[in-house]
Amino acid sequence: MKLLGAAASPFVRKARVLALELGVDLPFETVATATSVVLPQANPLAKIPTLIRDDGPPIYDSSVICGYLDALAGGRLIPASGEARWRALTLEALADGLCDAAVWRRGEMARPAGDGHSDALAKAARAVERALDALEAQAGTFAGFDIGEIAVACALGYLDFRYANEPWRPTRPKLSAWFADISELSSMKATQPA
Repeated sequence: MKLLGAAASPFVRKARVLALELGVDLPFETVATATSVVLPQANPLAKIPTLIRDDGPPIYDSSVICGYLDALAGGRLIPASGEARWRALTLEALADGLCDAAVWRRGEMARPAGDGHSDALAKAARAVERALDALEAQAGTFAGFDIGEIAVACALGYLDFRYANEPWRPTRPKLSAWFADISELSSMKATQPA
């Protein structure tokens, strides 16, 4: 099997970090979403990440790919039940929503301004800020590196990579300290966006 994607994508990085943490061999192939011939054949949405499997149809969407990889490895990073499951999946959803807003905003910033454009950009920026504030409030409860925390780490790495001129750390000391520690993991170092 192999993962199709782009190294800068926080969604691709989430799947790659999870695979490394689980010890799952996951070859990675960089694809350009605008020009790839393989990607739309594997995923009708032509979105990344897409997982090409040897023994079944492709799987897409980072959350589904992570669920599949975790199941292959015996279910170690996505809690199976109870409050731990819902906490991890809700944290993942918050981080993914932060990424959705940040990725969309980056794409829109390259377009010419138009009616409502600046309002939409401001709305996306506010969504990122609210997500960061919520993560700061929860940072003291992070106790491992499950799917939720992996998603958060990848989201923060994306902000550092794409929005270096908009620092998030000064007003979020607990989240900043947690991210500094997590960034030292080999899985995070091996998947740095480029």
